[in-house]
Amino acid sequence: MSFRTMQKSWRFPLAIIFSVFVFGTANVAYAASPPSVQSFFENSAFSSAQLSPNGRYVAMLVPAKGGYVRLGVMDVTQPTPKVLASFDDADISQFHWVNNDRLVFEAGDRSVGVGDQHQGSGLYAINRDGTEFRQLVERSFQLLAVRSSTVHSILPANTFFCSSIYDSDDIYVCQFDINYSGVKNKKIQAANLLRLNTKTGHYTTVERPGVTTGWGIDRKGEVRAATTIDGDMESVFYRGSSQEKWRKLAEFNAYDGTGFAPSFLGPDGALYVTSRNGTDKISLYRYDLKKNSIDPEPLVSLKDYDFSGSIVSNDKKILGVRFETDANDTKWFDPEMQAIQKAVNDLLPSTVNQISVAYHPETPFVLIQSFSDAQPVVSFLYDSASKKLTILGNSMPQIKAEQMSTKDMVRYKARDGLEIPAYLTMPKGTERKNLPMVVLVHGGPYVRGGSWDWNREVQFLASRGYVVLEPEYRGSTGFGWKHFKAGWRQWGLAMQDDIADGTKWAIVQGIADPKRICIAGASYGGYATLMGLINDPSLYRCGFEWVGVTDINLMYDVNWNDTSNEYLKYGMPLLVGDQEKDAAQLKATSPLTNATRIKQPLLLAYGGSDERVPLVHGTKFRDAVKATNPNVEWVEYPEEGHGWRLEKNNVDFWSRVEKFLDKNLGKQ
Repeated sequence: MSFRTMQKSWRFPLAIIFSVFVFGTANVAYAASPPSVQSFFENSAFSSAQLSPNGRYVAMLVPAKGGYVRLGVMDVTQPTPKVLASFDDADISQFHWVNNDRLVFEAGDRSVGVGDQHQGSGLYAINRDGTEFRQLVERSFQLLAVRSSTVHSILPANTFFCSSIYDSDDIYVCQFDINYSGVKNKKIQAANLLRLNTKTGHYTTVERPGVTTGWGIDRKGEVRAATTIDGDMESVFYRGSSQEKWRKLAEFNAYDGTGFAPSFLGPDGALYVTSRNGTDKISLYRYDLKKNSIDPEPLVSLKDYDFSGSIVSNDKKILGVRFETDANDTKWFDPEMQAIQKAVNDLLPSTVNQISVAYHPETPFVLIQSFSDAQPVVSFLYDSASKKLTILGNSMPQIKAEQMSTKDMVRYKARDGLEIPAYLTMPKGTERKNLPMVVLVHGGPYVRGGSWDWNREVQFLASRGYVVLEPEYRGSTGFGWKHFKAGWRQWGLAMQDDIADGTKWAIVQGIADPKRICIAGASYGGYATLMGLINDPSLYRCGFEWVGVTDINLMYDVNWNDTSNEYLKYGMPLLVGDQEKDAAQLKATSPLTNATRIKQPLLLAYGGSDERVPLVHGTKFRDAVKATNPNVEWVEYPEEGHGWRLEKNNVDFWSRVEKFLDKNLGKQ
């Protein structure tokens, strides 16, 4: 059972949860017109297919034409899905099998922006045949403020699905304390775990060993592991059963890279963790509970990458492990699964084909998610007995892979000798020479930015004739501790130099036209866009950014953002800079302070409901840069948060970018 991490963003709160990419218009080598803006930014047409625990049924989310997303279920031997559940005024956003006969699902609305959302996701349960429907969690947050000690049959809206227990009607849900006094409570909140019966609504609360940020649940439904946080110290706890007391396995500093993180509990009850274990790269290990130590030899170790992935197992054993290097892959320990993978790859030779298996399979069917740099996700049902492949749905049927561009990982040397990985996407049908380029800076910054899968913004850009360079500058994760730590306290300094050095590399290679290069990005990528225009004015002809940080001091001082007090006290001073000790550096690397130095054309876009990088970052910088730069375009989406959720706003924004790039790069 996977380890469920409840508060993934607390440590690096500038990490954005969507891709940070751009596009434009240039001289395109297409015989026909490229796909429209709309076609790249339409909502997915199909998503989230899941096998039932016994492998006899498939549930999936499918939108009605012109309507809301519905939950459908079909028998694997009769591939005709039937609508199981739908709302008249909302989408079904997530679902999970409880057991072979019952599912739970949540509500949402793809047409409502973050600022206009006044309800939670709720939680509902229903049998596969449509009977025994029950609402388990409220949607209204307003009801929380007026709740009393009276017993309620429905849990409050601050309750969310956590994990299934496939051999019962029970599930686990998590509750987070929420402050409704009008002022955001910025302390890290414990994830309270409840075991909930989906038919009766009765629940019990699991004892937690501290301010719990993650839980580990085994296949029998036993809560066996937990992680807690106290200041800058993380702890890992374990217990053999619910009758035992929690015992602390380890305690370590959350930032120094010496600890480990529970990853999953195997079918045999073994605990698996990820750790550097004294090396540069994170690997996957088995944890010896008797010796209270990590096994010396890793289960999965990657030469040039940190391990980042998940387990593939059934109720009997671990079958394989998914991981990512330059692209996604699976290491199978089970010979039968290896044979199935080969057969599927023979049928689908140009894509990554991720296989999902049933928990306790009674059929030969598995699910396939097939994708590549040029192909959005297509879901298939595969009969391993007859070797028959049946398509379930295409997430973006309007996108044709043959029109898309290819992406490759490249590596270049920074000025101090550090090797920087980067993804390079070349426009289809163009000669690899003297092309206009957009340097795409990922957000975070302490995340891995790129991946070898289809990305709508990158592909849109490439369809208009632009090269896309996505540097994994120092400070990015996924490439080892040395690479990550080299970015500490280097905002606007060595991190920025890595981006400039990648740009110069593309010029030296003859790929990029030195007179037609634009820098762009969101969140931290927006910060780097502005600092790139300031530090290297001769390198970048223009820049555009959205939801970008414009001043590090504002990250400390604006108290209505979602950054936790713990991160401000322990993480920010270490990773970004201390507001007092590094005052001179923070001033020198502030786009807001240096706004008058930007003379190039600039496009700025911000969300009026952004709690990660509040709107004041944008408005203060807009006013400062416009005082000396007449070529500044500003757009605000009042209902949007940290990035664009709504299809209409994505189409509007990227249409603006297309015109902006066409004006500044495309016509020479």
